[in-house]
Amino acid sequence: MQQVDEGTIGAAGKVLAVHVAYRSRADQRGRTPALPSYFLKPSSSLSLSGGTVERPAGCELLAFEGEVALVIGTAARQVSPEDAWAHVGFVTASNDLGVYDLKYADKGSNVRSKGGDGFTPLGPALIPAAQVAPDALRVRTWINGALVQEDTTGGLIFPFAQIIADLSQLMTLEPGDVILTGTPAGSSVAVPGDVVEVEVDSPAAGLSTGRLRTTVTQGTIEMAEFGNVPRSTEADVVDAYGSADVARAAGALNNGALDAAEPQAPWLAADGTLDPALKAKLAGVATATLSAQLRKRGLDNVSIDGLQSTRPDRSVVGLARTLRYVPNREDLFKTHGGGFNAQKRAIDSLNEGEILVMEARGEKGTGTVGDILALRAQVKGAAAIITDGGVRDLTAVARLEMPTYFANAHPAVLGRRHIPWDVDLTIACGGATVQPGDIIVADADGILVLPPAMADELANDSIAQEHEETYIAQMVAAGHSVDGLYPMNAAWAEKYREWATTHPLPDYANDSAEEARP
Repeated sequence: MQQVDEGTIGAAGKVLAVHVAYRSRADQRGRTPALPSYFLKPSSSLSLSGGTVERPAGCELLAFEGEVALVIGTAARQVSPEDAWAHVGFVTASNDLGVYDLKYADKGSNVRSKGGDGFTPLGPALIPAAQVAPDALRVRTWINGALVQEDTTGGLIFPFAQIIADLSQLMTLEPGDVILTGTPAGSSVAVPGDVVEVEVDSPAAGLSTGRLRTTVTQGTIEMAEFGNVPRSTEADVVDAYGSADVARAAGALNNGALDAAEPQAPWLAADGTLDPALKAKLAGVATATLSAQLRKRGLDNVSIDGLQSTRPDRSVVGLARTLRYVPNREDLFKTHGGGFNAQKRAIDSLNEGEILVMEARGEKGTGTVGDILALRAQVKGAAAIITDGGVRDLTAVARLEMPTYFANAHPAVLGRRHIPWDVDLTIACGGATVQPGDIIVADADGILVLPPAMADELANDSIAQEHEETYIAQMVAAGHSVDGLYPMNAAWAEKYREWATTHPLPDYANDSAEEARP
């Protein structure tokens, strides 16, 4: 078996890495990407056949990630998935190390958090790619002799051939380039003194890389304050350890521990409200744009339809709380309709920025909220009320600053058609399924329900789409035909790129939505 050495990959021009590629990892993180995405690690991060890796002084969250590494054997440019594997020369083991204490400083690039010297150990042996099936490899990781990661490439969301072909669309993959293909569930934090071992093998072929052994040492030189210094949030701690339970078991959340049983979701601020930067981005784009981006991801049934707004001039963004009404049955209304019922409990428990979404079965023959309860919701700081039923006291409700979205006005009180039954569960409203914690975005065009795990990606892509459409609108206004311009062909796309160099994307996170919106 050939060993990893300077001649094979020591001078790799590129080290490319996949963010999330295994189903087990996606399930652990609670978010599954629709398509692969990547980041670069410097070739100076390579450490051949293991050795030691230094945890930088001031950092506590050095995470290991056992992975299959592909070493390109022949140049690949715009290859098809069918031909992609033929361009792989070797397979080996890798450990995609990174410090989550510096993740905040990278703004998604992973330059510092994953680019340190020795942060990409490879080896010890190379398996010829032609001798193994790419979907039948196994990766295992041990820490101090205990098995902590085990999965096969049959568990990949994105097969190796897709990753190679996708990367080759825009860049030439050259001999010696390394592709780190993502890690399965079980990645966690290593501390000084820990020994991390990674092995990739093909049980069917009887071939193995052997164990790639890396010992963690402690750095002693503190990072200077002319650059970003280590710091982390509870969300970073949870991501580094893999889950809140693992972090708690390690004592990493004892100080300032998460109150909730589940990991802090990345779309939430520390206090459980919607992240302000994400909220600003979503408020800065139109639901029409978000709808187009959702459809690209196969999500067509995410609009709450058939409603009107008391404040059509307002756009709202917020986290969903839910309330379900069931058809009235007189005996049950006696036990569930009066007093501090589910309707009143839902409204009285609203937090700043939340949106109460009501399932009223599209029943228009009675009200589901009136002026007093709508006022209480506004006082509690709610961003909006949404019901697919009726609203009573419409004139008074319409005077409130808080928008209410409703099917129709109706003077009847609650007990005519409904019983308020339960709160904070999955409901149906206006033809859409809504879960507590979903992100609601509404404007004059309509109301959308966003899966929170993809909300940041949706926001970013919507900002980019509207930026392009701003340019297209300017060209149309100048008299150009839409033929070839909308959508843009290659010639117009090149002109747009030139225009974009002097017209940067808006930064909604630092501007108010109204000021930033193009």
